[in-house]
Amino acid sequence: MPAGEQIRKTSTAPLLKVAMPQEVFHRLSDFIYTQCGIRMTAAKKTMLEARLVKRMRAVGLTSFGEYCKYLFSPEGRTNELAHMIDAVTTNKTDFFREPQHFDFLVDRTLPELIRTSGAGIRRPLMTWSAACSSGEEPYTIAMVLEEFSRNHRGFHYLVLGTDISTRVLDKAKEAIYDEERIIPVAMDLRKRYLMKSKDPKRSEVRIAPELRSKVKFRRLNFMDDDFGLREKMDVIFCRNVLIYFDRSTQEMVLRRLCDHLVPGGFLFTGHSETISGMDLPLKPVANTVSRRT
Repeated sequence: MPAGEQIRKTSTAPLLKVAMPQEVFHRLSDFIYTQCGIRMTAAKKTMLEARLVKRMRAVGLTSFGEYCKYLFSPEGRTNELAHMIDAVTTNKTDFFREPQHFDFLVDRTLPELIRTSGAGIRRPLMTWSAACSSGEEPYTIAMVLEEFSRNHRGFHYLVLGTDISTRVLDKAKEAIYDEERIIPVAMDLRKRYLMKSKDPKRSEVRIAPELRSKVKFRRLNFMDDDFGLREKMDVIFCRNVLIYFDRSTQEMVLRRLCDHLVPGGFLFTGHSETISGMDLPLKPVANTVSRRT
């Protein structure tokens, strides 16, 4: 019987309340590390069980061993792998998170890039929000750059948002957010760049189309050998994702990011992340802001 047919027939089976066998945990944690660069330590075993139970229920399997066997099958790699990655990755973001970075972007980064390379004037400023989650960060960047363009005639830009999770990328492309999510957005920016739902029962807003047109999204896995980016970036935001990697993986990811950053380009990292002691072509210029040498 084909695996897919078997899964469809057992989709209503009750889920067994059993712990994940240690050998299955080791196999899955090694696989997740290889696929995503995320180390699942023993302390995260309970969390992994809770997240994968939902996937087991979705495909109608009743043990972690069965799920592991299905995941590694040709059908599982085609149909389930992306869902598993969505389940185990953490996606936390906000509009205008770590706002000092956006002040630095406007006050120092943009004027310096215009002066040294004409980025934004002679050609579009290329900005990349790596690990963008559900889109709040790239849309924040777009608001900031759009405001800058209002005061600097001829300034133009593009923003790329990438993430490993297809689920959050779908949310980002949709660009619809609950009103409570936009609390950090200043009122004048809300009026210019956010549209309220026409349905009064829905407390939602959507990013305005003229801003959405400046932001593109695509799936990208930091563990891939080739990121598939044709253009070099002037600014890269890679914030609060490196903390999920061990140090050797952090350095590998940062080196690859540097390969896609123009000389003199700026890298923004999270407030709890550091590049100190790493062999990278980066020079710190402010707290959690570095420049490509």
